[in-house]
Amino acid sequence: MAQPPQPELRLDSDAGAVFVLESKGKWWHAGFHLTTAIVGPTILTLPYAFRGLGWILGFFCLTVMGCVTFYSYYLMSLVLDHCEKAGRRHIRFRELAADVLGSGWMFYFVIFIQTAINTGVGIGAILLAGECLQIMYSNLSPSGSLKLYEFIAMVTVVMIALSQIPTFHSLRHLNFASLVLSLGYTFLVVGACIHAGLSKNAPHKDYSLESSSSSRVFSAFTSISIMAAIFGNGILPEIQATLAPPATGKMFKGLLMCYSVILVTFYSASVSGYWAFGNKSNSNILKSLMPDDGPSLAPTIIIGLAVIFVLLQLLAIGLVYSQVAYEIMEKQSADQCFPFFGDINGVIGAIGFIPLDFVLPMLLYNMTYKPKTSSLIYWINLFIMVVFTGAGIMGAFSSIRKLVVDANKFKLFSSDVVD
Repeated sequence: MAQPPQPELRLDSDAGAVFVLESKGKWWHAGFHLTTAIVGPTILTLPYAFRGLGWILGFFCLTVMGCVTFYSYYLMSLVLDHCEKAGRRHIRFRELAADVLGSGWMFYFVIFIQTAINTGVGIGAILLAGECLQIMYSNLSPSGSLKLYEFIAMVTVVMIALSQIPTFHSLRHLNFASLVLSLGYTFLVVGACIHAGLSKNAPHKDYSLESSSSSRVFSAFTSISIMAAIFGNGILPEIQATLAPPATGKMFKGLLMCYSVILVTFYSASVSGYWAFGNKSNSNILKSLMPDDGPSLAPTIIIGLAVIFVLLQLLAIGLVYSQVAYEIMEKQSADQCFPFFGDINGVIGAIGFIPLDFVLPMLLYNMTYKPKTSSLIYWINLFIMVVFTGAGIMGAFSSIRKLVVDANKFKLFSSDVVD
């Protein structure tokens, strides 16, 4: 069957293509980009996610999501390779989905999901960076008058200025620094949590779940949605487009590099934070280490360095995700006054990353390679799609419910962050 004619790629009129399409990258550059897109300060939310699941279910969900996303991203790279060999190179998720599924509405559906992810992650990065600045400021000037929203505004201005970097490939050195920073603050936070858990001021360790069965179910699906957001990567086609052709095999090596970092950072942050604080874990574990009603539970120099590393990496993450969504973010600056960090992660995971990273890649693979219905890979992909579609629906409901509940506890332009 003849393929529909493909529009000519006009680089002079397509700013997105100019940003992405500088295909000079090596496989390790893809690893740097992937690591920055996935391994970020959102891992500081993992102990909070564990408190809604407990030890056993927490480890199980973390491991399953790691395996599923690695498999999903590998399938996505195979689909991109297949299309490129057929003369249809795609540098955007939405164009790939519309081509493979042959539906105009799918193009706009993916635009909506990907824009929601890019906007949400960009806003989340700005919120957390503003909170990091506030932590540093409150320690240097305890009686200072600056509020959280003022630090958020400062970070927004810096992000907009840095977004003028011309191409995705230009970010490779910055993203290598981001990888090093993620390892650095993870080790610092792990050390701080171990110190806090062993100190004389250590909080009582309680790992029990909520007493109400309905609350446990809602909390579990919210935690699953948070984990989906932490593992999520909504820009894999854009990353693969930076590789020098042929890209076959290079993305797999890049994924291996990325998931090696994930193995080290995700598990260590989850275990140390949840062990130290149990069901009192804050949505930002740095806040648990520096409680408002008592002394710091770890040496100030350790927390200070971790905060600086987090702040620096957030600049890289904001650049990677927010290029597509800056116009939207500039129109939604009011949203930056509501720092529900854990709740935002849950909503983004449920309505953004689960359909884009846990469902769509399997569908694209089955539509592209058309495995026999009697084959194992067909049924594995179908099973993953069904399970995570259900998890996404329940996660969206539970995350939005929690966001609404927490909104009643927050005061506009306050310096407090709601769990």
